[in-house]
Amino acid sequence: MVATMITELGHFTLILALMVAVVQTVVPMIGAHKNWPGWMALGEPAAKTQALLLAFSFGALMYAFVTSDFSLRLVVLNSHTLKPMLYKVAGVWGNHEGSLLLWCLILAVFGACAAWFGGGLPAPLRARVLAVQGSIGVAFLAFLIFTSNPFLRMEVPPFDGQDLNPLLQDPGLAFHPPFLYLGYVGLSMTFSFAVAALIEGRVDAAWGRWVRPWTLAAWVFLTVGIALGSWWAYYELGWGGFWFWDPVENASFMPWLISAALLHSAIVVEKREALKSWTVLLAILAFGFSLIGTFIVRSGVLTSVHAFANDPERGVFILLILAVFMGGALTLYALRAGAMEAKGVFSTLSRESALVANNILLTVACFVVFFGTIWPLIAELFFDRKLSVGAPFFDAAFTPFMVALAVILPFGAMMPWKRGRPGRVMQPLWGALVLSVALGALAWTFQTGRGILAPVGVMLSLWLLLGVIADLWQRGGRGSFVSRLGRLARLPRADWGKSMAHAGFAVTILGVCAMTAWQIEDIRIAQEGETFDVGDYAVTLGDVREVRGPNYASTMAEITLERGGKSVTLTPEKRYYPVARMPTTEAAISNGVWRDLYVVIGDPQDGGGWAVRTYVKPFANWIWAGCIIMALGGCLSLSDRRHRVAAGAAKPLTTTVPAE
Repeated sequence: MVATMITELGHFTLILALMVAVVQTVVPMIGAHKNWPGWMALGEPAAKTQALLLAFSFGALMYAFVTSDFSLRLVVLNSHTLKPMLYKVAGVWGNHEGSLLLWCLILAVFGACAAWFGGGLPAPLRARVLAVQGSIGVAFLAFLIFTSNPFLRMEVPPFDGQDLNPLLQDPGLAFHPPFLYLGYVGLSMTFSFAVAALIEGRVDAAWGRWVRPWTLAAWVFLTVGIALGSWWAYYELGWGGFWFWDPVENASFMPWLISAALLHSAIVVEKREALKSWTVLLAILAFGFSLIGTFIVRSGVLTSVHAFANDPERGVFILLILAVFMGGALTLYALRAGAMEAKGVFSTLSRESALVANNILLTVACFVVFFGTIWPLIAELFFDRKLSVGAPFFDAAFTPFMVALAVILPFGAMMPWKRGRPGRVMQPLWGALVLSVALGALAWTFQTGRGILAPVGVMLSLWLLLGVIADLWQRGGRGSFVSRLGRLARLPRADWGKSMAHAGFAVTILGVCAMTAWQIEDIRIAQEGETFDVGDYAVTLGDVREVRGPNYASTMAEITLERGGKSVTLTPEKRYYPVARMPTTEAAISNGVWRDLYVVIGDPQDGGGWAVRTYVKPFANWIWAGCIIMALGGCLSLSDRRHRVAAGAAKPLTTTVPAE
């Protein structure tokens, strides 16, 4: 009885949140247009109320999962009494309806944060931002309630549920989707600021300061979410890769690329009041790619192992949301963009130009991924051909842009604003260039019979790392070593965060290139007790036995890898979940700083023996270590007081575009 009452209240508060979102959309927008303070002020309590209502609704759904309330259809389809508690909780968002409710909750929380921490914003701009954010909430709450209601009831509740997809019964489900949604939805704030500025007809340095922390927070969340998803795929799927260029992987990667470009472009708006029109466009496109990602994941138009749903009705609804918001924002942009004059003038050799190059490379790379992702759909719709665009295309088309970005990054980071001299900029970088080329050549010399990928990765990563060190050392100024360190310690946290993020990018490049080029792979049929060589390791397949888990049966093998008198024993599994009637592969990994040992047990063979896959993966963990360093750099920058919300509110708005 109590469970029924709680879930009904959750359903009621969900509907009430939609009504509040409508009020948040309409009243503050009218108030800002008419300059009515009371109407503008209503946006703040509406945003906070919507967040509280959705928090209760989400909590009610979680309570139903935790208590195995099988009167709810969603719980029946995605839970089971034998499922461990962690997966009962994470199962709330391990499905289309629950994950969409989490999306709406995060959207409302971001709006509430704008209300809580946006006190320094001008009242009309704050009201318009909250109204635009509320309109996005209206669209997604309507989508949730009318096509994907998580509180639908079962006429006759069953005794048990159908269990969660076994691939999702992993700790990765508890962290990967929430971080991705925080990034996806966080970009809605940049969209709201962009549309509010276009409606108001005002974009200046203060606007650049206001939009940067939201962009930075979304970029950090996306970085963590993508890294967690890559790591999850690496150890869970058993194929030994960290990135497959799957459509849903690309769906999260595209907003990450655009938000990285937006971060750098907003710096130019803040420092030089240039690139205003371009920055506003990027703010719109960043959220647009988040909506495109939502469409890919939830419409079923593209085949993916990550897809939540295959429902044309839902796909049409999301497409309508995408058309309304992106079409409306781009139309408004077309009407206003010409009036946003750039104040700052800069030469071809300047930090502004370097940031423009950065933006071009990131944006074009994003569109390369976009067209590669949707081309199978275009080919089928317009040419009646079924095509598959795989990793070879993306590797060949995407990699040159990242190489060019890594090459110019140290040079651009040290270039002065407005005008620079190449000789003076390169003076502290010559040593970094020579050393990175020399070590890349050394890597080429030591490897035998392999391609150029790893040496180039070594060279680029060292060039980036040494460039970061040279930049910091130059910022320390002249004087003794101790005095330089003292000045470095007093640098703003945003500068340290930028350096840390660039260093993390370098570490990830090294990990990707070294693991891809130098990994050793061995696939064979092995008998129990048989020993074989993989690289420098002697691998022995030991006992293979049957074990039982809480809700699965498992075939577990003992595989020993020995080198130089040291050995490690790993226990890969092949699991079968009887409720879901689905097998999964559980790789066993010995993680290390310099290499991972990765083993997978396959199916028994008709002639005896077992399929065994063994990988030696150099520098594998550097991929995710680099992502962690990038995210920490973003957090450090976000903690800088200059980047807090409305840090520039005290400065008057100087560049005004008259409304048309």
